[in-house]
Parts: sequence; C-alpha cells; structure tokens
Amino acid sequence: MSKIVFIAFAKEDESTRNLFTGQRVHPGTPFEFTDMSVKEPYSSEWKSKVRTRIRRSDGVIALISGNTPRATGQLWEIQCAVEEGKPVLGIWIQTGYRVKPAAMGTAPCKDWTWDNVAAFIDGL
Repeated sequence: MSKIVFIAFAKEDESTRNLFTGQRVHPGTPFEFTDMSVKEPYSSEWKSKVRTRIRRSDGVIALISGNTPRATGQLWEIQCAVEEGKPVLGIWIQTGYRVKPAAMGTAPCKDWTWDNVAAFIDGL
C-alpha cells in the first residue's frame, strides 16, 4: 500500500527533490509513496494549504543540505510537521553537510539510502 509523504526541500534543491521522488517508480525500489510536496509556491494562503497537505500525509521527509538554513519555507514546513505530530525523517543530500535544523526537534537525519527511506516509509 502506498503511503502519502510530504517532501520538504529548499527551492535550490529542487533538482535533487526530483531525483528523490523519481526513484519511487524504479522497479527495484523497496518502497512506495505519493509525493505531496509543494511543486510551485502558492501566491496566497500558502501556509494554510501546506498545513492541509501535511495533515493529509502519513509522514514528512526533509531533504537537508547547506541550503536548508536559509530556506524559510522548508523550515516552516518541518516545524509544521512537528506541530502536527507527523513522523519526520531528515535525509542528508549533500556530501559532508551534517547540520540538523533545530525545527526537526528529536527527529533523526540519515543518509540517503533505499534502506533508510524504506524503513521510514514502511514504519508509517
């Protein structure tokens, strides 16, 4: 059964987000999910619409890079997920960058491997 996952990412990391979400269609991928990330910024009521998407999700995966500390939208999405009590997993997407955003609270950050992503999604 496919899980619904919201992907929080910095706008500068959109190409990596596309690679990340694209791997779900690979025949050898050991997980399934429906991507609920915001593909285009909303011009009005952005936070309300994002909160609704997060509420409808089974969990949130945050793609963490050196862009994340300046990505106010991504940081708000992570904070929103924590406030809504959703399971959150940070995925390191930049070699050598390991600064976990404070907004994640106690949620873990892990390397980008199929096993790590599958374990999180299967646990939702």
